[in-house]
Amino acid sequence: MQSVDWERAINERRSVRSYEPRAVEPDTMSRLQQFASELHVPFDHDVAIRFFKADPSKRLYGTPLTPPSDHAAFMAHTDIVSISKAGFVGELLILYATSLGLATCWYGHFSLDELERVMPHLDASSDGERPKWGYGRGEPPGVHAICITPLAYWRKEGLRAFDRITGAMMSYRRKPLAELLQDGIHEDDLSPDIRCALDLARKAPSAANSQFWRFGVSDDQRTIEVAMPEGYRHFKWEHPNVDIGICASHVWLGLQSRGINPGVHVARDNGRAIWTFSV
Repeated sequence: MQSVDWERAINERRSVRSYEPRAVEPDTMSRLQQFASELHVPFDHDVAIRFFKADPSKRLYGTPLTPPSDHAAFMAHTDIVSISKAGFVGELLILYATSLGLATCWYGHFSLDELERVMPHLDASSDGERPKWGYGRGEPPGVHAICITPLAYWRKEGLRAFDRITGAMMSYRRKPLAELLQDGIHEDDLSPDIRCALDLARKAPSAANSQFWRFGVSDDQRTIEVAMPEGYRHFKWEHPNVDIGICASHVWLGLQSRGINPGVHVARDNGRAIWTFSV
């Protein structure tokens, strides 16, 4: 991957809701496209990143805010493991966009008809009644746009109200690490490398800032697990395993920043994706 200060990107990224009415500079877009084409992650996947243009007069995101012209879609199958991998891969692109000075926001709630109009992607297996928003519930067959994001230049008024008032950055308003550790693990017992990785992981974005990920660390500190609590259901967001993949990407980046190239595995377990890092 291209050289990026990932820790800085994680700390600087914000979820933005409105944007300057100008397209991404051609050189910046070219760098984004190159990054996507050369992106390598430590697991097999079929996630694809598609860039597309949208009509600013249309309500692609179902909000009164006018979308910018440039966007990216994260395409994958809809089983739990695949959508979690889409979160992992997609977050790398979003963080890279942040490093280039662009604003982004994870959206799983978008007009499917409008997305199909500006970015045709539904195959024959998607025939039949379409959901109005997103790709739908459950695991519909075929490859779908799991989430999309604007790619644009942010305006101050595009930040959420709390951030505009306080100047706080979303990445800093997170639960302390101690609240996210499982099985009696104490933060003070963690190695500096693992503590660094999990500190970056806790700063991952999540639907409604719910921060439902939990971290397990083996006694010998050779294995890290990232997953939501068994049986967890978000009150609003139907696909929390996307957010688990986003969080897992932060763990991976944090370990790499400490010179560690972990083994990475993701598996399905009782309706959730569990990411395992072997260090």
